[in-house]
Amino acid sequence: MTASTNLAPPPAIDRAGPLDRALRLFADVHAGEGSTALLLALNVFLLLATYYCIRPVREALILSTSGGAELKSYLAAGQAILLLGLVPAYGALADRLPRRRLLNVVTAFFVVCLVAFYALTRSGAPIAVIFFLWVGIFNLMIVAQFWSFANDLYTKEQGERLFAIVAVGASLGAVLGARLAGWLIPLFGVPQLLLVAAGLLVVAAVISNVVDARERARHELHLPVHLTTAEIPAATGEYQIQTVEDSRKLTVSLPGIGPISRPGTFRLVFKNRYLLLIALLILILNWVNTTGEYILSSTVSDVAESAVAAGTSGGLSESEFIGQFYSDFLFYVSIAALLLQLFVVSRLIKYVGVQAGVLVLPLLAFTGYAVLAFAPILAIVRVVKIAENATDYSIQNTIRNVLFLPTSRDEKYKAKQAIDSFFQRAGDVLSAAVVFAGVTLLHLSVSGFAKINLVLAAIWVLLAVAVGREYVRRSRAQQSAPAR
Repeated sequence: MTASTNLAPPPAIDRAGPLDRALRLFADVHAGEGSTALLLALNVFLLLATYYCIRPVREALILSTSGGAELKSYLAAGQAILLLGLVPAYGALADRLPRRRLLNVVTAFFVVCLVAFYALTRSGAPIAVIFFLWVGIFNLMIVAQFWSFANDLYTKEQGERLFAIVAVGASLGAVLGARLAGWLIPLFGVPQLLLVAAGLLVVAAVISNVVDARERARHELHLPVHLTTAEIPAATGEYQIQTVEDSRKLTVSLPGIGPISRPGTFRLVFKNRYLLLIALLILILNWVNTTGEYILSSTVSDVAESAVAAGTSGGLSESEFIGQFYSDFLFYVSIAALLLQLFVVSRLIKYVGVQAGVLVLPLLAFTGYAVLAFAPILAIVRVVKIAENATDYSIQNTIRNVLFLPTSRDEKYKAKQAIDSFFQRAGDVLSAAVVFAGVTLLHLSVSGFAKINLVLAAIWVLLAVAVGREYVRRSRAQQSAPAR
């Protein structure tokens, strides 16, 4: 009698290198993925460091003009108007240029602008208004372009795992970029920060070129050159590009003979339910957040004035009291955001999912403003805004970019640029309008503004539910579609 033996298959060999294993502390990194994720994190780190280097220049120029503080709020509307023309222009470039050339052309444009602004500041030219407008547009468009690039490189499954690591670069760039500006201003002066920023942008462009070359070498060597992402326009239009999960190789198909449709940038958003829901989500998010910043600043100003008048400010003047408060506030926001990004975001997406993850910030905001509507005291306002901002900069920032993984290349490069720039700025404009009306016409208290945010947060929750459902539906449709 012969005994039968069931042989188990040999265990899979983990070919992950030391870097992949080290990064597994923060996310589920597969073999060979760590280096690209780290390079992308360094790329976005440099972009955020660039912005925070030029931000002090912007503030110094605009606040030195007459009525600078009020002018800043009005210029948000000016940025939104400019974006109505610039976003379609960017879309036209994406229709014509391959992704590497698109990245290089747009980055080169911003580098040239920085050098030109440096020359103008040295000559004493009055550039405060145009520079303020330019910085707001630069920050929105260059970061949106980076995330379009990252979405193009990764499959949905990879992005859900690895975007948490990539976004750490953005968190560190915001923290260290501000510190870098503080170190350099005493050494070189304010205008020279523009040249430092230009240098950082050049390095970021070099890194994006390295990443692009690496990923094409890994996934596209089997394709004819004219059908690779080196030649196909970033917003592909007539091409369908799909990554086959098992081989990690790109397949390309053509829809056949016929006219090529190139939908406009804003048209892509308004004709697609999923993209329109994301656009409204971003608009409401910034509307609530910016109004919340007004609630915080108004409350702090009132408390500082009262403390100085009562002699309980510890010898600080009103401006010193406010400065100390914001120094501590921003420190706690930065630390909380970084810890959430490092240890919570990837696990939240993995174990809870994107559909639930997109609800975290709106539910938190709804709860916070429900409390503030009836107890608008500084200690509670502070806790609410620390929690809201830290979650926005970590969980929400990663989730909003993950939402574009199950989209076409047209939608990644063109619709994302519209949503992350125009619709984000439109939320700020609506907040400014509400604050203006609330202060000058309705004479609202802090509690009144909190109640407005409470209503907006309720709408935000409903939008988040709808976006989450559409994400799941799109993801399932993408997975069930046959590979071409």
